[in-house]
Amino acid sequence: MRVLGIETSCDETAVAIVDDGRTVLAHALASQVEDHRPYGGVVPEIAARSHLDRLDGLVVKALSSANLKLSDLDGIAATAGPGLIGGVIVGVMTAKALASVHQKPFLAVNHLEGHALTVRLTNDVPFPYLLLLASGGHCQFLLANGVGNYTRLGTTLDDAAGECFDKVAKMLGLGFPGGPAVEAAARGGDSKKFPLPRPLRGRQGCDLSFSGLKTAVRHCIEALPPGPLTKQDAGDISAALQMAIVESIVERAENALVMAAAAKPNAFVAAGGVAANSSLRNALAALSEHNGLPFVVPPLELCTDNAVMIAWAGVERLQLGLTDSLGFKPRPRWPLDQAVGVAA
Repeated sequence: MRVLGIETSCDETAVAIVDDGRTVLAHALASQVEDHRPYGGVVPEIAARSHLDRLDGLVVKALSSANLKLSDLDGIAATAGPGLIGGVIVGVMTAKALASVHQKPFLAVNHLEGHALTVRLTNDVPFPYLLLLASGGHCQFLLANGVGNYTRLGTTLDDAAGECFDKVAKMLGLGFPGGPAVEAAARGGDSKKFPLPRPLRGRQGCDLSFSGLKTAVRHCIEALPPGPLTKQDAGDISAALQMAIVESIVERAENALVMAAAAKPNAFVAAGGVAANSSLRNALAALSEHNGLPFVVPPLELCTDNAVMIAWAGVERLQLGLTDSLGFKPRPRWPLDQAVGVAA
């Protein structure tokens, strides 16, 4: 069973082909980082136009790389939400056209489920498992009970961790994308020089909050002597921010592990772009080991947005007969703990 997946939810245009033997047959990706770098963040209109310009060529490239024709495929999957709606529409309409013309099943994939299921491709992790989904737009703890079956244990009350990294990187003039830039700057910084809060520390549950951290960083910057930030100050603030985010997530994860215990999870999984942060991965691995659970995180290249995860989610859904009609409407918002793949 071979499925072609399309990912256009933000600023990566990607196409991949994956089979049910967990083999990645092709993966073609076009990054838009340079398109958005002058603006310090993703510009939705620029992203959508770039997807439109590049997607057809990437489909051809992926098919050529896999030595396949569209007639050889068993299904066409695309991110149908959540995400920047212009880009999502480009991907969904392309997938629908291919599915219609070649009479293949169409699979509307929740972008978050793509992240959630990646470890089943790379590590064959069985359900159920505890999942930390941390990215630019989302930060939540869930129980992954099965395909399309997720129980939310806690979520961010305001901003996601990835957004906090991006906004602080912009404040510090570190460039875009912010997460890797802050992590790099933090390597030469003193995490204790600037005291930052740990939001919701000591509270019950595993909800998260990162908006206050951005404000605290701004206050730190404003308290410095007038003039451009020094490289050392930027490194110290980056290190302090990274430590605050890591410690906040780990403290919340401790509660999530307790809340998930009754379900007897087989693993603790981290997914999403923020899961690529090495300090966070190391801290969560230690916590998971202390609690006697395997800690699993996808390879770095599959933590950030990619089409491999969308194609694999399509495979899992197609195996269960969870196909979608061509009337499916793209969704800018689509919580993972609601029914997945139901036509709106």
